[in-house]
Amino acid sequence: IEKAESLARELNNSYIPYQFENPANPEIHYKTTGPEIWQAMHGQIDAFVAGVGTGGSISGIGKYIKEQKSNIHIVAVEPYDSPVLSGGNTSLHKIQGIGAGFIPKTLNTTIYNEIMTVQNEEAYQMSLLLAKKGILCGISSGANVFASLKLAKRNQYQNIVTIICDTGERYLNNFIEYTS
Repeated sequence: IEKAESLARELNNSYIPYQFENPANPEIHYKTTGPEIWQAMHGQIDAFVAGVGTGGSISGIGKYIKEQKSNIHIVAVEPYDSPVLSGGNTSLHKIQGIGAGFIPKTLNTTIYNEIMTVQNEEAYQMSLLLAKKGILCGISSGANVFASLKLAKRNQYQNIVTIICDTGERYLNNFIEYTS
């Protein structure tokens, strides 16, 4: 952040979005992503699962879908090795995109009903499996899908929605290192 702020002072017409504290982050998901998911699912959503990075997606989408159907079960996903939302300590982990090590200002901690942790290995393996199925996604998306499948095994929720929030292109070197 310090480097970004330094560059912003030097460069004309620069802008820092401050994703972890900017209320526009969850607001845009409330106005766009939430309605898009709701319409695509024809309102047939029983649970929504999302990893928490900035908190924008889960907060905005969660707010919108809970306004439509208040009993939707929302699950926040965080790294097993850095369970800050669960009250644990911050630590290094390998699930890029979630688990910032602090609770972001943009995260509405009252919107989710449950916190689920996912281990590095589980997220990586799911990302690799999804790639083999033709979905090249990142590690945090692997964590989302892993958590969704874990939730599905409970047989409590018929329609579980998650998001593939990142592409795997930027992680190709990680996948190569991981599988060799």
